[in-house]
Amino acid sequence: MLIGYARVPSAVENSDDQIAALCGAGVAAENIHVDQAGGAKASRPQLDRVLQELRKGDVLVVTRLERLGRSMLHLVTLGADLRERGIGLKVLEQGIDTETDKGQAMFGMFSILADYQRELAVANTRDGLAAARARGRKGGRPSKLSADQIELAQRLYDAGDHTVSQIAGMLNVPRTTVYGHLNKRSVDTAPVTREITTPPVRTSRACPTCGYEPTTRAEAAHQRADLAVMWLHPHPDRRGAVISRHHCRHCEPGKPAFDIACRICGDGPILAGVLAEKAEAGDLTRAVQRWLTTAGWATTPDLLCPDHA
Repeated sequence: MLIGYARVPSAVENSDDQIAALCGAGVAAENIHVDQAGGAKASRPQLDRVLQELRKGDVLVVTRLERLGRSMLHLVTLGADLRERGIGLKVLEQGIDTETDKGQAMFGMFSILADYQRELAVANTRDGLAAARARGRKGGRPSKLSADQIELAQRLYDAGDHTVSQIAGMLNVPRTTVYGHLNKRSVDTAPVTREITTPPVRTSRACPTCGYEPTTRAEAAHQRADLAVMWLHPHPDRRGAVISRHHCRHCEPGKPAFDIACRICGDGPILAGVLAEKAEAGDLTRAVQRWLTTAGWATTPDLLCPDHA
């Protein structure tokens, strides 16, 4: 079956020319779908519908490539998806027909161009960051705390009279923000008697949940602080069980969220979803209590982490 797709940037423009060309190529009028959308990020419901309805052996017909793809990369990805599904692509004005050897070769050129486009974007980004650093600018998100607030947080933490949760509450920021600025390393004044003979192994900075990897040192510091926090979720396959995960800012769960904080140090996991809702209502579920006990926590009479239980 031939399926036609046409697109005009706005309702002001007319799609009659595209429809006539598609009909002339043998596409039935009832099988032509038209979107009114412009821009790379514009919603295209008719294109989404067409891609869902296409079946193996069908041929998608458009007048020009720019009517189909949002970008070069989108075109290449779409073409690969159509080939894997056994669906042909025919572009009338540019003479592309993926059911022929010549058409497949022509469309393959766009893969090369897309790779070049990606490499060029990476190179431009790298050059831009280098130029910004040369001007004394740093990348990443701006800090939520001023230099004075960071110094105050460090003094309070070093004094040992306030938990991280209490410091975060005083500064009106999340716990993860405070974690990101604290220097928790203990100072060891003993002489070093062991010489390091092998370089340290560089650990991955990617988020273990969504795979996002920071691109700047500042962003990496924020991500390390985010990943230091453990989140507890309902187990997707086992009823009455929980699963622990670490999240970066890109996949961090939204509200509701409930802090489980050690009475002494203020550290602890964060409950997400229905676990948080029940905890806010005063019900620390048995599944959560079992997880805490297994992890070495004391749950009665006070919540104490394994270091202080």
